[in-house]
Amino acid sequence: MRLMARMSHVIVIIPALNAAPSLPDTFASLEPAIACGLVSRWVLADGGSGDATVKLARARGFDVVKSLPGRGVQLAAGAARAIEGAGEGDWLLFLHADTRLEPGWAKAVKAFMAAHAGGEVAGYFQFALDDESAPARRLERFVAWRCAAFGLPYGDQGLLIPAQLYERLGGYRLMRLFEDVDIVRRIGRRRLKPVSARAITSAARFRSEGYLRRSAANLLLLARYFLGADPEKLARAYGRRKA
Repeated sequence: MRLMARMSHVIVIIPALNAAPSLPDTFASLEPAIACGLVSRWVLADGGSGDATVKLARARGFDVVKSLPGRGVQLAAGAARAIEGAGEGDWLLFLHADTRLEPGWAKAVKAFMAAHAGGEVAGYFQFALDDESAPARRLERFVAWRCAAFGLPYGDQGLLIPAQLYERLGGYRLMRLFEDVDIVRRIGRRRLKPVSARAITSAARFRSEGYLRRSAANLLLLARYFLGADPEKLARAYGRRKA
């Protein structure tokens, strides 16, 4: 009698810091994948929130990990917890706290995992903003071009990666900025593939700072990073912009 192969599951990891306003929508977008059995666990890595972030996460059944602040640090801490219970063939899905996946994403992820089972491939979602303005559409088109031309998705597009590949790569480095660029460069363009679903991110900061101004500032920081600037100094510069 032939034994059935074990179904691969997804473990979701979300880094969060004072993210209570956006988390309910993010959580709601994930719940159908739990109901259909695709997502087996979810982990929230909290960087010291002073709001209701942890309470909301625990109420939804999240495994909450306490961490020092810094997205790379939190992602690494959340992944370490997730991998403790990961089975052979399981995947990790890293998602920002202000990003929600569009309806139907679970079907797209199942198809992606089936197409790349046992392979050395990671996936990212199509970038979208919760803004219907022309500047938002232009930015979405630019991000699509950047991904196609350079294989450079950012963290707000999610990262779907086999747990074993994540471990072989050494995981996220303890960086407060550009941890997403660092890991996709180690994955490599040939091993990065798009998932046929959108990750919809809050456009609040773009609306607040201005699309052109924020995009230009982000590109300047990225250029400095590629030229060898210290990510810690860049993180401080990024933090001053948000203050």
